[in-house]
Amino acid sequence: MKIPRIHVPAPLAEGAELDLPPAAARHLLQVLRLRPGARLRVFDGAGREHEAELAAAARGTARVRVGAPVAPLPESPLAVTLIQGVCRGERMDLVVQKAVELGAARILPVLTARSVPRLDGARAERRRAHWQAVAAAAAEQCGRAVVPEVAPPRPLAAALADPALPAARCLLDPAAAEGPRALAPPGTALALLVGPEGGLTDGERAAAGKAGFRGLRLGPRVLRTETAGLAALAALQALHGDLG
Repeated sequence: MKIPRIHVPAPLAEGAELDLPPAAARHLLQVLRLRPGARLRVFDGAGREHEAELAAAARGTARVRVGAPVAPLPESPLAVTLIQGVCRGERMDLVVQKAVELGAARILPVLTARSVPRLDGARAERRRAHWQAVAAAAAEQCGRAVVPEVAPPRPLAAALADPALPAARCLLDPAAAEGPRALAPPGTALALLVGPEGGLTDGERAAAGKAGFRGLRLGPRVLRTETAGLAALAALQALHGDLG
C-alpha cells in the first residue's frame, strides 16, 4: 500500500506530536480508514519531509508522531513562475493542480481586460486560499515536499512589475516565430505568461513585451487557456527541466 503523505503547515521535529488539520484528519480516518499505529509521511511545504505514525484518533481528530527526516523529492532544476490569466471555476483549479504536478515553482493569477471572473477584496482572498489548498493537495499526491505559492489575484500590470520575476520571460502567443525548441536555455528560472479565455489585448501584449517577455508559439492549433500553460510547462520541463 502506498504510504499516505500529509501536508502539515507547521515546523517538523523528530519526536514531536502534531494535531492534523481537520481536512487531513477526515481523509486519513474516513477515506483511508487508518488506525493508530499506521505509517505515513508528513511534509511542511517548504522542502522538509519526515516519517510519521498516527498516534491517536477520535471523533474526527487525528494526532501524528513525527519520526525521522527523509530525503525529499528533488525540485526541478528549472523554476517556472506561471503567470496565469484567471479562468472560470474548475478550469483554474485544474491549472493550479496540474501546474504543481508539472513542477511550477510559483503561480501568479492575473486579472486582465478580458478576464471573465471579477475578483476583489474578500472574494479574491477566498479564491487564493482555495487555490493554495488545491496546490497543497496536488503536492501531497505527486510527491513534492514543496508547495508552490499561489499569489493573490492581481492586475496584469502589477504582476509584470513584480521584482521577483525571473529575468528569462516568455509569453504564449500563437503568432510568435519561436517554439520551445528554439528557445535558448533559460538558466534556472523562467516566467511564463498565459492569457485568459479571450486572450490578451494588443496593449497587454505590448506591455508584456516592454517588460521583457518574448513570444512563444506552441504549434499550429489554438489551445484553450487551461491547456496552453500546462502544455508549455510540460514542453519547457522536458527541454530544460526534469521531465523526459
